Amino acid sequence: MLRLAIAAIAFVGACFNAQAQSNWPNKPVKILVPTAAGGTADSTARLFALHLGKVLGQQFYIENRGGAGNVLGIDSVVRSPADGYTLLLGAGTITINHLVYKKLPYDVLRDLVPVTQMVSVPNVLVVHASQPMKTLAEYIAAAKAAPGKINYASAGIGSNLHLAMELLKFRTGIDVTHVPYKGVGPAMSDTLAGHVMSMVSNVASAKPHIEAGKLRALGVTSLQRTRALPDVPSISEAGVKDYEVLNWFGLFAPAGTPKEIVDRLQAEAAAMYADPKTSRRLAGEGAEPVASKPGVFAAFVRDEIKKWDEVGKAANIQPTE
Repeated sequence: MLRLAIAAIAFVGACFNAQAQSNWPNKPVKILVPTAAGGTADSTARLFALHLGKVLGQQFYIENRGGAGNVLGIDSVVRSPADGYTLLLGAGTITINHLVYKKLPYDVLRDLVPVTQMVSVPNVLVVHASQPMKTLAEYIAAAKAAPGKINYASAGIGSNLHLAMELLKFRTGIDVTHVPYKGVGPAMSDTLAGHVMSMVSNVASAKPHIEAGKLRALGVTSLQRTRALPDVPSISEAGVKDYEVLNWFGLFAPAGTPKEIVDRLQAEAAAMYADPKTSRRLAGEGAEPVASKPGVFAAFVRDEIKKWDEVGKAANIQPTE
């Protein structure tokens, strides 16, 4: 009798969970963005929330919670119930933070389920217009001819823009000097002023200055050329084969979130991008729509962690407390 009672309870519980999943969402859903309002992550989350609200008939709202390199916001999602009512629109820093912080309160691969990569945003290697290098090959040759003489700005140690250059150093054997700043803005300002010779910047920030002739673009960091800068070759195309560094943003959920919910969210991302207006809007920000399947995105996240582990060791990046 006891076994029958336990089996009956388990059956009722399973039916209840299945019904709860099939009724999802039956209350407002939070999409947490672990940065301040504004920027590509925030705009992508709001675009997706608007789409989901229309097709699913429930409110999807954005909560911005920045701080500690996105760690605070990510941790709050990890600690939330795995019921589909708290989601994370995270950035590629999620695969880098373990290089910067010695102790993280979560494990990305264990505590989160990748739902879909939403967008990718290529970077671009630029030099100040006064510099003589016209191509990536000339930049590499100049760096090899005078090790340490060429310098580059970044948004800070362990940032995507810093590691993009460290990967280029790793792949080409060049020696260029890192000048870290506290954010993209100060790094770009000093590069524009000619105080620093070069930097890797996100395309959206650099494009106006490239078009104005203040900066010269040597290569974009996506494997193919980007619609935002169609005349600029990719670094891979320019000779560093398979080089790729993307600012990317993806949707995650707490580990254990039902597969049916994960699959539905991915399908809706793909449906949203089927609208040409959405793609054009993203292209204006230098972003490319992705909407990858959960398994594909999970493999991508694992590959990103492995890649940055190798680059972090080569660059001797030491995590802080």
